Amino acid sequence: MAIEIFSRKEQKYLITRRQYKELVERIGPKMRNDKNGTEGRYSVTSLYFDSADKSIYFETKNKLKYRQKLRLRVYDEADLNSTAFFEVKQKHNKVVNKRRMLLPLREAYRYLEGDTKEDLSDIETSNAQVMKEIDYFRQYYNLEPEMVVSYSRHALHGVTDPELRITFDFDLRCRKNDLHIENGPYGDHFIDSDLVVLEVKVDHAVPLWLARMLQDLNCEQRSASKFCTSTELLSGEVIPQTGYTEPKELEQPTIGGMEDGSDHELVYI
Repeated sequence: MAIEIFSRKEQKYLITRRQYKELVERIGPKMRNDKNGTEGRYSVTSLYFDSADKSIYFETKNKLKYRQKLRLRVYDEADLNSTAFFEVKQKHNKVVNKRRMLLPLREAYRYLEGDTKEDLSDIETSNAQVMKEIDYFRQYYNLEPEMVVSYSRHALHGVTDPELRITFDFDLRCRKNDLHIENGPYGDHFIDSDLVVLEVKVDHAVPLWLARMLQDLNCEQRSASKFCTSTELLSGEVIPQTGYTEPKELEQPTIGGMEDGSDHELVYI
């Protein structure tokens, strides 16, 4: 059963396919392919939401210490009866919190079309409380479906540390003209097709052995927001801020290393 409420830290890198191949070979003894997909490989197609004044875009673009997104996601080939993941992704002081629930894709569309009871009690979902939180968030920000982002993913977990997760995302695409995620992963590339978005996901800090490998391969830690980059591509330009207040506190990037859960030496890459 999918975990519905959890928190963790995430470090993002933008690397080349050559670096990806070298890194996968080096981490092989310490990592295993995710149980989902074929040898840990599967496609991800997500419907993202935003308000008319792009409030979610600006929260992310300006790196507010507390920011959040709403998305509806399916994996691999899907139809209206497939399981979808509806989730709120929150980030606060570099810790990512996710609150999500599962429901048939047709039920998600029925909710978005407003064809449900006011108290949402008639929605077929794995977690009614999270559904109410999603609805509150959506109503508070006046969120509507904005765009679809899709990519191919290779996911791995630590052999001895199951909380360590590494994902590589390729062929990142976006579209705005077709917001039906059951139609699959297609659209315009929003980063160079030779580039890969690497995410290291941990409960505490990046293991020292992994931080050293990333350093040896010159992997560059970069903020790589799929949501913001897609929004800008589909808009044709960087979106000017209108009526949006510059945040007082911006997030400062750091990276930590931890070897076997005991060595808290900081490693900067």
